[in-house]
Amino acid sequence: MSAPTPDVSVILPCAGLATRFGAPYAKELHCLAPGVTILDRSLETVVELVKSGLTVRVVVVFGPHKLDTVKYLARYAGTFQLVFVYQDDAAEPGLDGAIRCALPMTHGPVALVLPDIVVSSVGSLRDALRQTDAAGWSVVAAKERDPAVLRLMGALTVAGRDGAVVVEAAAEKPADPAGFNALWGIVAVAEAQAHRLPEVARRDADSPLAGARALMVERIVNYNTTEG
Repeated sequence: MSAPTPDVSVILPCAGLATRFGAPYAKELHCLAPGVTILDRSLETVVELVKSGLTVRVVVVFGPHKLDTVKYLARYAGTFQLVFVYQDDAAEPGLDGAIRCALPMTHGPVALVLPDIVVSSVGSLRDALRQTDAAGWSVVAAKERDPAVLRLMGALTVAGRDGAVVVEAAAEKPADPAGFNALWGIVAVAEAQAHRLPEVARRDADSPLAGARALMVERIVNYNTTEG
């Protein structure tokens, strides 16, 4: 019996080395509460998609050092369609390479969910995907002015326009964050534009996020260290 065609696909890149995290285990498996890891918290928005009635395919990109993460994700086997894709860093390095590895396995609108980033609203991904119908691209974003934080994240300039919040400019980990006032935690894109998703993670390319709708949430946490 074949699996049903997914309504939406989620790319979950788990092949990073997380050298700044400073722990002897994958940072997405860091425990935040009894039985709850960073990965569980980052996937709350995806679980909410399933609860809303959607069939969700999660494409997990991993490397040989992340077999513990692969094993941990077995708890979600009855929730999502789980597909695992190996990332060869020699051929496809970085986050943009992870996205390229995953894209052939996606179907429908695509969301990029990072396993070490937690957004404060569990319904935000569902709402962001709805906005791709109008704009093609949308982001779950939070206001941020700290230059040190913006240099480590996907930085945005957002502004209100015609009753919506729109991304006017975007850059991946900008060396000069002047002029940026927000950061993104999740990116959602319509199927027709999904081939450009790797460009979101490239510092040497114009970001396709300019013009995207921004769904603002109160807080986005990037777990860079064991202290959060």
